[in-house]
Amino acid sequence: MNASRRDFLKYSSIAAISSLSFPSFLFTQSHADINEEICLKKIALGTSKGLAEKNMPEVITAIGLSFLKSPYKARTLESGDDEQLIVNLKEFDCVTFVETTLALSRCIKLGTTTYDAYKSQLQLIRYRGGVIDGYPSRLHYFSDWIDDNEKKQIVTNVTRKLGGVRYEKRISFMTTHRTAYKQLGNDDFFNAIEQTEAGLNTRPRYYLPKDRVRRVQEQISDGDVLAITTSIVGLDILHTGIALRHRGMLRMLHAPLSGGSIQITKHGLADHLSSRKNHTGIMVARPVEPET
Repeated sequence: MNASRRDFLKYSSIAAISSLSFPSFLFTQSHADINEEICLKKIALGTSKGLAEKNMPEVITAIGLSFLKSPYKARTLESGDDEQLIVNLKEFDCVTFVETTLALSRCIKLGTTTYDAYKSQLQLIRYRGGVIDGYPSRLHYFSDWIDDNEKKQIVTNVTRKLGGVRYEKRISFMTTHRTAYKQLGNDDFFNAIEQTEAGLNTRPRYYLPKDRVRRVQEQISDGDVLAITTSIVGLDILHTGIALRHRGMLRMLHAPLSGGSIQITKHGLADHLSSRKNHTGIMVARPVEPET
């Protein structure tokens, strides 16, 4: 069976998830009620399609595809003065799309079908050690997100295994752009983020340069978390998404600023990276099968 035929069979089997819609009366409810309703519908539909018996790559791609055309919204977590778990299942930035998909997929695999279980998974993924302890406890830098979620056995960083090379870059973007983050007006928060950056700068990091992606793309699995490295000074990761084979080609399912909604890249991953000057390569984090 060729790749295109396999893709057709795979994605036709989850078409019902992708076409999930919500009645208009939901949007007269509170924001919290809407999020709970969407969460439970996603988990219930995933369970009804037997996704709990599938492997993580299949679950993640199915749940990720169910959010196609959901609207993009920047800085979805920058709300309020006190750090708390923000849940938004209606609109996404690139990181919250990955986190949401991963949290829902873990709930389905674990058979934990409540809204509270989803929120627990989301908090575990989003915060250092899964603990909310003020603004600095959120995993702001995505290479830090990968490291911490590897420690929690949620993902495995496979970048080096794929042929990645040392990512020699000093991380300092948040502290050198302090005025762009209102929470960093707090000196304690600023100092804590500065310490986080210092810690990141002592760790060995690896990335796969974009001119090497094509030769190893067959080793990248559907459902892998893709983190795009950047030439922007002081920043580790510029964009994130989910690896997806579509129409016989490795692409990325993501929430891009341009386009305004969750979509599949028009071109293959290697060509997509090559077409953007400030994209230098990728890190690849492979979700781990959760243990019950």
